[in-house]
Amino acid sequence: MNNQTLRTGLMIAAAALVVGLYASVFTVGQMQQALVLRFGGVRAVLNQTGTDKPGLYFKLPFLENVVLFDKRVLDLDLPVQTLLTTDRQNLEVDAFARYRIIDPLKFYQSANNIARANTLLASFTNSALRNLLARSTRDAIVRTQRAELMNQIQADVNRQAKELGVEIVDLRMTRVDLPAQNSSAVYKRMTTERQREAADIRATGEQAAVTIKAKADRDVTVLLSEANQTAETLRGQGDADKNRILAEAYGKDAGFFSFFRSMQAYETGLKGSDTRLVISPSSDFFRYFSDPQGRTPASPAARTRAPAEPGTTGSTGATR
Repeated sequence: MNNQTLRTGLMIAAAALVVGLYASVFTVGQMQQALVLRFGGVRAVLNQTGTDKPGLYFKLPFLENVVLFDKRVLDLDLPVQTLLTTDRQNLEVDAFARYRIIDPLKFYQSANNIARANTLLASFTNSALRNLLARSTRDAIVRTQRAELMNQIQADVNRQAKELGVEIVDLRMTRVDLPAQNSSAVYKRMTTERQREAADIRATGEQAAVTIKAKADRDVTVLLSEANQTAETLRGQGDADKNRILAEAYGKDAGFFSFFRSMQAYETGLKGSDTRLVISPSSDFFRYFSDPQGRTPASPAARTRAPAEPGTTGSTGATR
């Protein structure tokens, strides 16, 4: 009986020892930092930057407890909010932040957990966004000074985040847009402005086209007039030279010149199969057909001579 009781007592003691040993040992990972609390008070801070290293640690069982915090960079997604800029433009801003816990003790005392820290940091960030962006214009937020504004907002949030024991590593605006009800109005206004600019460009182009066309027409008229004047001058000079050459040729051999001109007239006048001439064969035009020398044939009245006197010989016959 006593042996059984002793064995049972030893087993209970061993079990209690194992449970106590298990309850007194804890580990802190490479990406963790820990607070050791005793009756609600902080006894030790483990694996904080620049202090202890990760590994196996001991605590008083049932008297001390351990709170672990992530040492890595944490995400904070901010809800979309509508802001009014200094030029009276409503903008929908979507932003995000990245932070890490640098002082677990201060973080535990001020925020206690990640969820409450996210709520407080979101409030700080939204307030900084509203205060700073409300003093900026739309173009500065969207294009010209976006990086500078985000750096200022991050510095402002960091001043408040230090009270929570955290540090903002990065803060950025992912999207900056006009509200849906304003986007259509802005789009219509932009369309109207572009159409007006296009109309101005077309009007300027048409005016330039009319000016260029009028100048081209004037230049064409001047060139044609000058060309016609030059052509008439050259044609007159050619005709004068032609007449001079013809006059010189006629003066050298009038018979040959008359024969040559008549041959040209025959070639031109009798050309083609449909040529019809109503003219007497004895006309001067056909004089080379009846006489190779081109002499005009005598009229019948000239060929008829008066009767010869007795004892004389006439041209038409001789008296025997």
